[in-house]
Amino acid sequence: MQKIKSGDEVIVIAGKDKGKRGNIDRVLADGRVIVSGVNIIKKHTKPSQNPDGSINEGGIIEKEAAFDASNIAIYNPSTGKADRVGFKVEDGKKTRFFKKTGEAI
Repeated sequence: MQKIKSGDEVIVIAGKDKGKRGNIDRVLADGRVIVSGVNIIKKHTKPSQNPDGSINEGGIIEKEAAFDASNIAIYNPSTGKADRVGFKVEDGKKTRFFKKTGEAI
């Protein structure tokens, strides 16, 4: 079980977007994550024709870039700050909880 999953609300703790919050869109296999609205890059694309016959116009596209999971922490709404994640087993099910408050995620 991973400490951070897709859909969790997180806060950036390091880098150019430090302090920004967003929800995780995807967790990549190499330990990186894509967070909505954070780490926006501009990608320049050329016009091209797709194999199905449609035309890609090209231009400058803004999108979220992936960054390392060590640069984010899960956001605890009760404290309003970043928090760490712990695990406990209750009734044979493994659950995640906030380390500071002990609440289940």
